[in-house]
Amino acid sequence: MSQRNEVAAPATAGGSTATLGASEPERSPAARALGILWWVLRFGLALFLFVGALQLMKTGASGLDVLQDKGLLVRNPGSTLGLGWIGALFVLSGSPIAATSLTLVAADSITEIQGFTMLTGSRLGAAFVVLVVAVVYALRSGKGGRLRPVATAVTALTTTALIYVPGMLLGALLLNWGPYHSLELHFPGQFGDLIDLVYGGLLTRVESLPAAVVFLGALAVLLCSMKLIDSVMPDLDTDLKSRRLQWVSQKWPMFGLGCLVALITMSVSVALTILVPLVAKRYVKREDILPYIMGANITTLGDTMLAAFALNSPAAVRIVLASMISAAALSVILLTFFYPQMRMLVWRFQRQVTLSKPRLASFTAALFLVPLSIILISGLV
Repeated sequence: MSQRNEVAAPATAGGSTATLGASEPERSPAARALGILWWVLRFGLALFLFVGALQLMKTGASGLDVLQDKGLLVRNPGSTLGLGWIGALFVLSGSPIAATSLTLVAADSITEIQGFTMLTGSRLGAAFVVLVVAVVYALRSGKGGRLRPVATAVTALTTTALIYVPGMLLGALLLNWGPYHSLELHFPGQFGDLIDLVYGGLLTRVESLPAAVVFLGALAVLLCSMKLIDSVMPDLDTDLKSRRLQWVSQKWPMFGLGCLVALITMSVSVALTILVPLVAKRYVKREDILPYIMGANITTLGDTMLAAFALNSPAAVRIVLASMISAAALSVILLTFFYPQMRMLVWRFQRQVTLSKPRLASFTAALFLVPLSIILISGLV
């Protein structure tokens, strides 16, 4: 059993000494209450901005020509797939783009299938932030520790694609299934009345502004609200690194952990970025993180489902639910019957990508070129 080393600090002027590594003094009940109140206020502000941004985006999208029928970016499901993908790459997060896809559906700017493919695209690009963080982390590491963070990011991006690309086909079939398409899920009518009461005056004032200004301004507010939500969520990075985990090589506990972390943090970017230091410091092996990534990619849609209900759009709710069902079904099937084969496939692919700097650069360039190509090719159809 290891013992914590405590180093005595120099004596203070009064002759007392401090001990490094000793636990911090327990806060008083009043301090704890103030801390909780401050957290509630910050979370309330974030939620207020989040819902308000969605309402503004819906208003702006309804008058934005480039997002109307036959516009280049929303001409067909392929166009919106590329739009969601490239959008997530540029904002380094999938949630704002996923929420944007739902506002476009709620504003009747795009169809339900187009909204679904745009949401899928946002998932494909969401893990790009992990690659950015991994590169920064690798540059700060010693020469021998630079491969692991980057390999972790490549694994996250590859695993996400393995789930969401075939999941897109499954979800599209579900959305076109009659009984499912007739599903009507929404908050009680009083919730919509409350939104009108809180935001109605603001929406009336912005109707006279250019649609592009309203839409882009709302997107900026949405990004700020997501950052604020991230700041009030628990710092699971520190908690997970506090001790070496003994069960991380087991697929189902890791799958459950990924689901839990993404659900609590409400961000797959945060949930997957946590893996970078964990793998770099050998708390977790690279070959064991696939179930975690798969779990995180399911429950990360929790905030997107909240956005769907906030928009009071049954079509938006169906889109998110179809994505969650398809991702969960494929993840469970792959983990149950094909886990060794999938783990070997992803391991070999990330080894090839990280074999040299040119290969890694080509992989990174492909992340941008593929969605741009999809948009351009879809525009010709």
